[in-house]
Amino acid sequence: MPKGKIVKALSGFYDVLIDQDIYRCKGRGVFRNQKITPLVGDEVEISVQENYTGTIQTVYERESELIRPPVSNVDQAIIVTSMIEPDFNPLLLDRFLVLVENKGLDALIVFSKEDLIDSQHESEIDFFIKYYEAIGYDVVKVSSEMDDLNDQLEPYLADKISVIAGQSGVGKSTILNQLDETLNIETGDISKSLGRGKHTTRHVELYPIANGYVADTPGFSALDFDELQLEDIRRSFREFIDYEDHCKFRGCYHMNEPKCAVKQAVDSGEIKRFRYEHYKQFYEEIKNRKPRY
Repeated sequence: MPKGKIVKALSGFYDVLIDQDIYRCKGRGVFRNQKITPLVGDEVEISVQENYTGTIQTVYERESELIRPPVSNVDQAIIVTSMIEPDFNPLLLDRFLVLVENKGLDALIVFSKEDLIDSQHESEIDFFIKYYEAIGYDVVKVSSEMDDLNDQLEPYLADKISVIAGQSGVGKSTILNQLDETLNIETGDISKSLGRGKHTTRHVELYPIANGYVADTPGFSALDFDELQLEDIRRSFREFIDYEDHCKFRGCYHMNEPKCAVKQAVDSGEIKRFRYEHYKQFYEEIKNRKPRY
């Protein structure tokens, strides 16, 4: 039976790419009993039927799996955050980064709408950009026109499955349309009254772009940490790791423990205070989370 990759999932049907052909497939009936849900990005084996239809017979083991958005075998996350309309939100960016770190994915941070912001606000945002670069994240700034977007982003996309994510209205679909003008993904205007974008993306789909695949995903205005534990959040701030061995207590959570090297680094400015404040907020959120029964 032929093997391929699921590139689109919608209403119980899965588009499987085999060579250059797309087969519209359904999953085997036993998948429900086996609690198997095929995901976009899965490598699968199908039985072929007429008119380019088929049935998914086997879902191969995944290297990674995301729940929101539901995509498997992702190599990296492209997190798009706008400088304005909607305003840059470092807390929301750090929520995305925590989830990305927890999944073991690489991250590329794209700051959009550079041309719409004045020089004073851009210099304020550059403070954050320089710090994210200093702790090891790749960062790209793009304008609304995006004339040189392909040259900026294509080196990051080749031979990878990337998920593009970010708050609604930051320009995710616009970026994909610019990378491949044949896509014609629906884009939404910013809702002035709500201060966030309208939800325009209705399904998850992999697009072949720059010798790789990129997933367009539904926009988010909030992200939860339902899957994360306190240990996960502690390991998701990458700049903390270099200091942890110098904390007095093994497994220090950098909250109320004495002689904490992370807190000392915050006080000295080696770790920026905004990141530590976000860490404390996430820590308290998980610690005070109501148990699910």
